[in-house]
Amino acid sequence: METTKTQQEPTMVSEPQKEHHWLQKLVGEWTYETECKTGPDGPIAKSTGTESVRSIGGLWILAEGQGEMPGCGLATTMMTLGYDPQTQRYVGTWLGSMMTHLWIYDGELDSNERVLTLNAEGPSMTGEGQTAKYKDVIEFKSSDRRVLTSHMLGDDGQWHHFMTANYQRQQ
Repeated sequence: METTKTQQEPTMVSEPQKEHHWLQKLVGEWTYETECKTGPDGPIAKSTGTESVRSIGGLWILAEGQGEMPGCGLATTMMTLGYDPQTQRYVGTWLGSMMTHLWIYDGELDSNERVLTLNAEGPSMTGEGQTAKYKDVIEFKSSDRRVLTSHMLGDDGQWHHFMTANYQRQQ
C-alpha cells in the first residue's frame, strides 16, 4: 500500500530574499582608487584598478578585480558575497593572487541598509605566524559610488584603519 506525502520535501532551490537583492547593487563595472598604509610610520601607497561584479542566480555576487597592489605589483582579486537565511548573516570569501590565505567573511548590514560590515580572520600584519581580526566595511554613498575601508583589531583592542578604496561605477 502506498502512502501519500503530506509534507513538502526539503529542496536545495532558494529564492532571493531582500538581503540578496541588496547585494545586486554591487553588480556592474567599476574603477577604483586605493590608499593603503604601508606600515605604522610608512608612507601612504596609492593604486588604481578595475572590478567586474556579476550576479550568480540572484543569490550571490562574484567580484573580480584587477589592478596594482602596493608592494605586490599587478594583482587579481576575487570576492564572493551571499546571504544565509538560516544564520541571518552575510557570508563570503576573498582571495588575492598575492597571498595563499583564503579570507572567510561573516557580516551584517546596518539598519539603514547602506553599510555592510564583513568580519574575517587572517595573517597579522604585525607578527609572523600570528593571526588577527579584520573587518571590511562596504558603504554605498550613491548607486554609482561606494567606499571600502579595511581595519585590523590591534593588540590595544582598537580597530586600526589601514586601507580605503573608492569605487566609481562605469557608465
